[in-house]
Amino acid sequence: MRSIIFISVLLLSGCVDKGDSRKGVTEAQKPWFQEQAAERGLIFEYESGESEQYLFPEIMGGGGAIADLDNDGDLDIYLVQGGNLTTDNSPGNQLFLNDGGLFERVPDAGGAADTGYGMGVTTGDYDNDGDVDLYVTNFGANVLLRNNGAGEFEDVSEMAGVADASWGTAALFHDLDLDGDLDLFVVNYVDWQPDIERECFNQKTSLADYCSPNHYGAPAADRLYRNNGDGTFTDVSDQAGLGAAFGNGLGVVTADVNADGLFDIFVANDAMMNQLWINRGGLRFEDEAQLWGCAVDEHGIAKAGMGVVASDQDNDGDPDILVVNLGGESDSFYRNTGSYFEDATVSVGLANISKRHTRFGVALMDFDNDSELDLFEANGAISLSNQEHIDVGYAEPNSLWKGRTRFELVDPPGGTEQPLINTSRGLAFGDINNDGGVDLLVINRDGPVSLLINQVSNRGQWVGFAAVNEVSSNVHGAMVSGVIGSIKVYRSVHTAGSYLSANDPRVHFGLGDETRISDVIVQWPGGDRESFGDFEAGQWVNLQKGSGTTKGF
Repeated sequence: MRSIIFISVLLLSGCVDKGDSRKGVTEAQKPWFQEQAAERGLIFEYESGESEQYLFPEIMGGGGAIADLDNDGDLDIYLVQGGNLTTDNSPGNQLFLNDGGLFERVPDAGGAADTGYGMGVTTGDYDNDGDVDLYVTNFGANVLLRNNGAGEFEDVSEMAGVADASWGTAALFHDLDLDGDLDLFVVNYVDWQPDIERECFNQKTSLADYCSPNHYGAPAADRLYRNNGDGTFTDVSDQAGLGAAFGNGLGVVTADVNADGLFDIFVANDAMMNQLWINRGGLRFEDEAQLWGCAVDEHGIAKAGMGVVASDQDNDGDPDILVVNLGGESDSFYRNTGSYFEDATVSVGLANISKRHTRFGVALMDFDNDSELDLFEANGAISLSNQEHIDVGYAEPNSLWKGRTRFELVDPPGGTEQPLINTSRGLAFGDINNDGGVDLLVINRDGPVSLLINQVSNRGQWVGFAAVNEVSSNVHGAMVSGVIGSIKVYRSVHTAGSYLSANDPRVHFGLGDETRISDVIVQWPGGDRESFGDFEAGQWVNLQKGSGTTKGF
């Protein structure tokens, strides 16, 4: 009952930009999503090990991955587990294989049940054998799990040279030197150990609470590992120039922001300036976030960057970046103009309306298939002082916006019939049941995982593609474009993004009332372009490199 009252208060107090009244709110005729985790066999709860000591890592995890891990054509789910920081006790990560939309838990996660204090996970075929591998970030040594092709895994962290023992958060696989294999970038958060824990107090109650990262003054260096092509990696962080800037890193994405054919790296930092590592070639990078205008917001403020996504929201062929932040701080929507980023948070309607909650996971996807990108944010506080009603703890409802010229908040909150009120962290997205609707996986701290199945009524037409190489592995960074009606639309292959999570690598196009997509082109990393023609709606299609028609610029 308290949760229902809490939501009512939020709605009555106004959840839209100042001065808009109800003008920015879209009332859904029917809920966009239905929570179906338990009925589909997905039973899991992330355990933080919350203690009276308020140990900092307890408030930050965890994440999960949506990927086809057993090569049977549907999406499986891998969930990272926390544990207990004081007893070094963890029940281990879990793997759920998808069988016709129902999930079956695999004993010992098929060899992937790492028992470290888990934070997040990223996915990619680092050894080019056609199977999706996993890299798990922990408070403590990270773990590389090689997939043998049947959804069974082997821990090769030490042999591969990537068992970083820092506090890892976000990570991604990407071919950053364009040599044909995936390199590994790992974001570290704070150089924290229990013996430096501080005593912090809630501003409203004067009771003990979790500290902010600024209390420690210990930002950590991120790591870049070059793939050697033989199953091992070399740490090239220093040579790459990453020592030029440290941060409290929580989110990471790759994007070719300057259209030079090389993939750049954006890191969202918590209470510090963001980093935009411009790729100079040869695995050398320079942080140009300030020059590009995405280090801070338009007021020069460094926000508490958490989740991040890179998508072409305005269909102009270059990636825009959205960073979600702490309660009381707005989102940061950075629109790419080609040579710098403009802080467009006000113009897209997120300046005030996004401030109410603390946002971690984020998805910028077309949920209603009208060809416009919608926005979902997974929310949960980190301090009771950010809560209007302390009796609900750190739990908050999620948020859903319909994509238009300005985002419009969907009511009810989070797009479900009854608002889901949890301390949400990781968020992954993908088409779980291959019906053309993008579904959501939400990982909740000390609460059951949520699986939000897309139920949008009168959903538009759709088509989706997997851009793959010669061994049928997804090509990270490939850009797929097509014409919908008279508008050219761009989607890129990424598994990283959101918060501590890995997403369906396939690209999804909502078509609205159109029944086909025309002139489908893939621009592969390195610059090659291939034309694949036109496709009818209602199907997932593989676009394999070398099987199309070469197309010049």
